[in-house]
Amino acid sequence: MLSVAVFVLTVLVVGALVFLAGALLLGRGETQPPADLDRSPVELPDDRPVTADDVRGLRISVTARGYRMTEVDWLLEQPAQTLEERDAELADLRARVAAAGSGGDDVPPAPGAEDGAHADA
Repeated sequence: MLSVAVFVLTVLVVGALVFLAGALLLGRGETQPPADLDRSPVELPDDRPVTADDVRGLRISVTARGYRMTEVDWLLEQPAQTLEERDAELADLRARVAAAGSGGDDVPPAPGAEDGAHADA
C-alpha cells in the first residue's frame, strides 16, 4: 500500500513540475501586444500588381503558439486561384481588344455571352 501511495505522489509531483515548466516556457495566457501597423513580416510588391505566385510565396512566421499551417496554406490558395482566374480573363480580354482594334471582324464573343444579350450592371 505504501508503494502505491509513493507512486501516486511521484506522478503528482512530476505532473506539477511538467505543468510549471510548460507554463514558464509557453506563457501564462498573456496576449501579445498589437503589431505595428506600418510594419509587416510579409511583403508584397509595391511596384506591380500582386500575382498568384506572390500570394503562394507568402510565409507567415510560426511561433510557439503558432497556427495550423495547412489551414493558412489553404486560405492563401483561395485568393491565389482567384488571381490566376482574373489574370487569365484579363489576358483574354486584352487579346480581344487588340484583335478588335486591328480591324478584325472575326472576333469571337466573350465566353458566356449570348448573341444580342447585354449585361447592364
